[in-house]
Amino acid sequence: MVHRKQLSSRREFLAKLSCAAVAVSAGNLWPGTAAAEAARHLRASRKTGRDRAVSIVVERVNSNFEREPLLRPFGFKGGYMTEIWQTVVLLESEEGDPVIGIGTQNVLWSDARVFSSYSEAAGNALMFSVTERALQMLREVRFASPIELLDDLLPELYTYARNITRCPDLRTTFVLNALVPVDNAAWLLYARKHRLTQFDDLIPEEYRPALSHKHNQVACIPLISYSVPVEEIVEAVRNGYFFLKIKIGQPGSQEEMLQKDMARIEAVHRAIGGFRTEHTANGRIPYYFDANGRYQRKETLLRLLDFTKKIGAFEQIAIVEEPFPEEYETDVTDIPVRLAADESAHTDADALKRIQMGYRAIALKPIAKTLSMSLRIARVAHEHNVPCFCADLTVNPILVDWNKNVAARLAPFPGLGLGLLETNGHQNYRDWEKMRRYHPCSEAPWTRVVRGVFHLDEDFYRRSGCIFEPSEHYLRLVQPSHS
Repeated sequence: MVHRKQLSSRREFLAKLSCAAVAVSAGNLWPGTAAAEAARHLRASRKTGRDRAVSIVVERVNSNFEREPLLRPFGFKGGYMTEIWQTVVLLESEEGDPVIGIGTQNVLWSDARVFSSYSEAAGNALMFSVTERALQMLREVRFASPIELLDDLLPELYTYARNITRCPDLRTTFVLNALVPVDNAAWLLYARKHRLTQFDDLIPEEYRPALSHKHNQVACIPLISYSVPVEEIVEAVRNGYFFLKIKIGQPGSQEEMLQKDMARIEAVHRAIGGFRTEHTANGRIPYYFDANGRYQRKETLLRLLDFTKKIGAFEQIAIVEEPFPEEYETDVTDIPVRLAADESAHTDADALKRIQMGYRAIALKPIAKTLSMSLRIARVAHEHNVPCFCADLTVNPILVDWNKNVAARLAPFPGLGLGLLETNGHQNYRDWEKMRRYHPCSEAPWTRVVRGVFHLDEDFYRRSGCIFEPSEHYLRLVQPSHS
């Protein structure tokens, strides 16, 4: 049992944390000193006061990374990536039996200012430094659940990341992205502690209503970046892909961007607008546009939507994701399409704010913002009847199945009878098939897309996408003696 005084201290800390999260989402600076003091106080109280029977103590840590090259420069947010770092952490509790957590870093997505301020490798090194800092902090804490652990780590890590990047209003997503391998490993330690072997049992009771479904099909959403030729888009649709995520918000001034986006959408619509699919209520191919915050004003987006009406593409727009910069906070209920929040919904508090502004969908990213934070965001969305889907961060095949476990349990997306899961690693990594072999269940049929859909059977749910099984390849990176 935790002493009443300690519970009171924790409430005070969480109150400070909540205020800090709101301040960050409002564009203000994180109150680092007060939050860090609160976090240190909380860790000290937990270290001495938690019930040792249910809490976890980390005795040994390690980390490493691999650089995976891309097939071609990957463009969005006005920038281009050429490689993606795969990070691995090892956590071993006082009871032994180590686990590993895997992450995929994306500096450009999490904070484009950091990406543009440093070389591509240096930006990745900075994010990896945050992961490593988290591991050092883990040596000092005792935690009962990964969600509480995130509360412990996030404020102090945010201050650390802000300092090393020299970005005073660094986006929280940069830190959450760095924490993904740590959070995944913490969940696996939590599972070992409580002898849980299935994803359904791993989800805390209060989050289960948001993940109460079990789809036997999940649509696979490919990504169409600026440089993908129209011929490849047509080929993807002919291969059965029916829900396409198309990057808009191309480089240039606002007027240049708008003209390029109009031309791109018209070309795509002419090429695939007439295709039919059995998976949507109206039989048409739905369009999912992702602007990554490039539209600076609502009027510019409305001009784009007016253009889509003229060319007959408007009725096929299912989602426009993150059209505006994060700091552009305005009522969007008058925009006549479903807007989705992605990177602006750093936390559950941010997601609630976007919902109140009129956003009508949330892109969950357990593989980018941690499973812990994503469960909180999913709960907020569920409580407000806002649909969710799982978006990608060009992650490796193992993380695809972490994401798939969530996507398979979300309510069906409106207009569809199945869940949605974006995955584009097969389109972008040079060595995707080699990376697939690192998956502990690489031969399982549910890891493959068939006619644009993942077919999820009893084996997928019984083995939870094999997220509880270690990858021999990644384990060797952090435990060289392993053979």
